[in-house]
Amino acid sequence: MDDELRELYQQVIIDHGRHPRNFRRIEGDCRCRQGYNPLCGDQLELCLQRDAQGQITDVAFQGQGCAISMASASMLSEVVKGKTPAEAERMFDAFHRLLTGEEGAEQGAELESLGKLRVLAGVREFPSRIKCATLAWHALMAALEPGNDEPVTTE
Repeated sequence: MDDELRELYQQVIIDHGRHPRNFRRIEGDCRCRQGYNPLCGDQLELCLQRDAQGQITDVAFQGQGCAISMASASMLSEVVKGKTPAEAERMFDAFHRLLTGEEGAEQGAELESLGKLRVLAGVREFPSRIKCATLAWHALMAALEPGNDEPVTTE
């Protein structure tokens, strides 16, 4: 990672870690899932609301964790609003490939669809932190799955 991208990565993590967006409880009808990363100790509850067509209208989270976990949850809460579950799942897949460096992760429309989440690609330089960055995403996928009330773990 070049120095400019490394600095941007650090700035984004610090900003979202210190001032997480949508760090709150959703009032009313929502689906929530607990997430836990035993390696780092990150714990969160992610909640979402959907409209009658299934589109995600609100996302919020609460919990505690490292700066990477909180920043990723904060950024997720901004980018999935207005998305369908299928679009959110495609974003999860693209984000996971970006962090793990899987084939094709650095090209194409999927990468473009991630927008500012691309800055979190710096996490792949620290493989043990990938679970921190993906915890909220796993909780999101579980919240979109009807009938599954089990907490999500990164192990």
